[in-house]
Parts: sequence; structure tokens; C-alpha cells
Amino acid sequence: MESIQMEEDRLGMTISGDVAELIKDEKGVIGVTIGGGAPYCPCLYIVQVFDDSPAASDGRLKAGDEIFSINGVPVKGEKKTSVAAMIQKAEGPIKIGFNVLHTDPKQGHTLDIALKKMKHRVVESMTSEAADTLGLSRAILCNDLLVKKLNKLEHSCSVYKKLIGHLGTLLASQYRFAHTQKGFGDIFCEIASHESSSNANVAFNTFGEVHRFIEKQTLNLHLIVKDLNTFVDKAIPDTKLTLKKYLDVKFEYLSFCLKLKEMDDEEIQFANIEEPLYRVETGNYEYRLMLRCRQDSRDKFLKLRKDVMVKLELLDQKHVQDIAMQLSIFIKAVIYAHSECKIIVEKANGLFPIEIDLSQVFFRFTYCKLWST
Repeated sequence: MESIQMEEDRLGMTISGDVAELIKDEKGVIGVTIGGGAPYCPCLYIVQVFDDSPAASDGRLKAGDEIFSINGVPVKGEKKTSVAAMIQKAEGPIKIGFNVLHTDPKQGHTLDIALKKMKHRVVESMTSEAADTLGLSRAILCNDLLVKKLNKLEHSCSVYKKLIGHLGTLLASQYRFAHTQKGFGDIFCEIASHESSSNANVAFNTFGEVHRFIEKQTLNLHLIVKDLNTFVDKAIPDTKLTLKKYLDVKFEYLSFCLKLKEMDDEEIQFANIEEPLYRVETGNYEYRLMLRCRQDSRDKFLKLRKDVMVKLELLDQKHVQDIAMQLSIFIKAVIYAHSECKIIVEKANGLFPIEIDLSQVFFRFTYCKLWST
């Protein structure tokens, strides 16, 4: 046993023993794929743990862990087909002895993985024609419905921005009109302050306040546009950020899948020419590290995918309901503002004609003219 351990190159990783007791499902399997074994590798290890399987429910077995016994029978040095047959033939609960592989996740994130992630990002941004010309596959990227939803989200954001721009222009025009009305109101209130006649004072002051009120009603409409801005400036960017995180984890997962495929091809090539491969003969720890990293990356990928789907669903509902509701509120607010202005303006009916003491105005004008000369 000691000689075997000395031959193994664990690349700085450690192991610890454990036993898992599993009950096979109705198909007679525990839900794992086994790799390694004789004649090339001294270790039998778990390649994949399937979802919703007895092994996944137990939660202790992970990709990269070494299997060393089945129901107390040592299997080190056996073929993987023989071990699979032992599991299928076993009746009742199965006790699997395994060595837990303790890895540092950072150890698996090599320069090669980083370059593969970059490649996936470049391919994802390409058109199908450009990818085909370069001999690159975009199938797994193009068929992602969440990426298509991201494009739909970009379109929704563009629609909202155009709508906000249109409403902003409309309100700006109305506000300029209201500001002009306020200017009229200030002038009439100023005239009222200089009138000695009480009737003229009340008439001009009332007429001025009516024009000032028009501006106040217009300012209330700007709050509705701010609500639409909240959707564009906060809700959509937050969802896009989550989508970008999802895509980053997805590219990472695909990079580990590609790396493992390359390592599988390398093993097949060496097996065909019956040449030993150092990493396989010493326990295949590098491969097992990549298996563990792929499983961890896949778990993050599935979790983020679920989060993104929930956020997109909520955003779709908000988009459908919110835009109709906000436009309805805006229309009602405009109608209300116009009706309030109409009511206030009607109060000015009957104020005119009024009598003005022109002699007082003429006196002030003449006095100012004489004083200036």
C-alpha cells in the first residue's frame, strides 16, 4: 500500500477516508459514473454524480473522489467495469468506501482555463456565419434561451428609453408653456400690488394666481417619468448584471468541459499506441481536480441560472404590467391636471372688465419721465 501511495502524484492535494451507505433506485443504480482503474490507472474515481440520484441525495460522494471498496471488498486495481458490475449485483444498501479528495478550487483555475473562457466569450459575440468560417461551434451558446432573453431585455430597455425620452420632451414643452403662464401670473400680481382700487387689485391678483397654479400642476407630472426611470436605471441593470455573472460561470463550466474532453482524447491516443501516460499512472489527480472543478462550476451555473430565470420572469411581469399602469397613471394625471387648471381658470371668469385709475398711472409715468430728464 505504501509503495502505491509513493507512486501517486497528488499535486499537493490531500485525501481522507469515508464510507457512504446508499440504497439503489428502482433502476438498480446509485447514480455515479466511474473512471480510471486497470490496466492504466491505479485509482478508481467518480467522474460524475447524476442529479436526483441516491448518490446526489446523500451528498457525500463528489466528482474526483476515489472508490477503494464496495461492501467491504477492496477494489483498488480493479477494472471500472468490474466495479460497476459489483454495484449492480449487490442487494440491499451498498456501502461505498471512498477517499475524499481535498482540493483548492484556485488550483484548477489555470491559464488554460482562462484562455478557454476568453475563447467562449469571443465565440458568443460572433455571428453564426463568422463562427462557421473559423470552424467554431456556437450551438451551445446560441441555443441558450437566457441569452436570447438578454437580447429581449436590451430591446425592452431601448423601448423604455425612447418612451421616457418622448414623455420628457412632451413634459418639457408643457413645462415651458406653464413657465410662460407663471411669468404672466407674476406680471399680473405685480400690477395688482400697485393698484389703489380694491376691485382692480383683487382682479389682477386672482388672474395672476390662476396662471401660477398652472405651473404647479405641471410639476406633478414629472414624478411619473421618474418612476419609469427607476425601471430603466435600477431594475434592468440589476438583471443584466446577474445575467453577466451567469454567462461568466457558464463560460467557466464550458471551459472545464472542454479541458476534460482534451484530457480524455489524450488518454485515448496514448492507450491506442500502448504508451503510458504519467498523470494516469500516478493516480490521474490532475484529471480528478478538473472533475471536481467542473462539478463545482456546474453547481454555481445551475444556481445562477435559476436565479436569473426568476429575475427575468419577475421583470417580464413588471414590464407588461408596469408600462400599462404607468401610462394609464400618466394619462389620468394629465387629464386631472387639465381639469384642475380648467376649474381654476373658470374662477377668473367675470373678473373683467374692471375700472383702472389711469390718472394715477399717468401721474407716475409723467413723474418718472420728468425725473429722468
